[in-house]
Amino acid sequence: MRFSLFVHMERWDEEVSHRQLFENLSELALMAEAGGFSTVWIGEHHAMEYTISPSPMPLLAHLAAKTSTIRLGAGTIIAPFWHPVRAAGECALLDVISNGRMEVGLARGAYQFEFDRLAEGLSARDGGKHLRELVPAVRALWQGDYAHDGEIWKFPTSTSVPKPVQQPTPPMWIAARDPDSHDFAVAQGCNVMVTPLMKGDEEVAALKGKFDTAVANHPEVTRPDLMVLRHTHVHSPDEPEGWRPAAEAINRFYRTFDAWFGNRTTPENGFLEPSPESKFADRPEFAPEALHKTAMIGTPAEVVERLRAYEEMGIDEYSFWIDTGLPHEEKVKSLELFIKEVVPAFQ
Repeated sequence: MRFSLFVHMERWDEEVSHRQLFENLSELALMAEAGGFSTVWIGEHHAMEYTISPSPMPLLAHLAAKTSTIRLGAGTIIAPFWHPVRAAGECALLDVISNGRMEVGLARGAYQFEFDRLAEGLSARDGGKHLRELVPAVRALWQGDYAHDGEIWKFPTSTSVPKPVQQPTPPMWIAARDPDSHDFAVAQGCNVMVTPLMKGDEEVAALKGKFDTAVANHPEVTRPDLMVLRHTHVHSPDEPEGWRPAAEAINRFYRTFDAWFGNRTTPENGFLEPSPESKFADRPEFAPEALHKTAMIGTPAEVVERLRAYEEMGIDEYSFWIDTGLPHEEKVKSLELFIKEVVPAFQ
C-alpha cells in the first residue's frame, strides 16, 4: 500500500495571510516527497476560505518545479465547471510541465453553494451527468481530433493541445460512493477514490465491497486502483491526550462543512461560522471521542495497526488528509511522525 498527501490551504481567520498558507502547503508537499509519498493531491473549491483552491492546476504546476519524483494529483476537479476541451488541455499541460507526473480525479461536485455561483443554480445532484460525459470526452481529446455531440456539451472537431506525456492516457480517478459511481469508474478503466468521512472502518469495508462488485462486473477491464482518503493525525505516545486537539479540530471541520453544505447562510468575505455543536446533540459521530476512533488519529503504533487492516483489505493507496484545522506546526509534527514511524512499516 502506497501513501499520498491530500492537502489544501485552509484559513480559519484573517490572522494568517494567503501567502503564508501557500508557503505552508508547499512545505508539506515537499515533506511528503522526501518521505516517499507517491502523490500529492489538491482539489477544487470556490469562494470558501476553509478550503482554498479555485484551481489545483497552478498549485500543482508550482510543485512540479519544486519536486522531481512525487506525482501531482488534481483531486478532484468538479466536472460541471469544466469544458472538456479546457479540462483535456490543462491536464495535459500539467503533465508536460511535470514530465509525466500528472494524475486527475474527477467528481460530480457537492456544494450547492458553488453550483449556484458557477453553474447557474444547477442542482449539485445532477452533476453526475457532466461527470459521465466529461471522462470519455477528455480521453478522446488526448488521443487526437474529436468532435462531440453530447447532452451537456457540443463542439466541432478539436483536440487537446498539448498532448499528455503519459500514453495512452494519464491516470484518471473517479470520486465514488454509490454502486453506480463505482461501476461507471471501473467500466471506464478509471481508478476509484473513496472517503468514509465520519464513519468507522466498517464503511471502508463497505466501499471496498462496492468496488469489488464493480470489478467483478467488468472482467474485460484491468483492475483499477482503490484509494481511501481519511483525516489523519499522528501524535506521540508520550502524549496520552494528544488525540484530543486533533479530534476537536476535525469536529470543527465537519461542522463547518455542514454549514457550507447546508447553503442556508450567506458567507461573509469567504468565511462561514461552523454549525453550532447543539445541532449535533443527537449525532454521536460528531463527538471528538467518536472521531478519535473513526478518523485516523493515534500514536504511530495505533495508526500502523489500522493501516495494516486496510492493506490486508486490498486498499492500494491511503491518502493522508491533512486538512484538520490544526495549526501548521502541528501538521508538520504529525506528518514527520507518520513519515518516520508509519511509512517504514509498509516498505
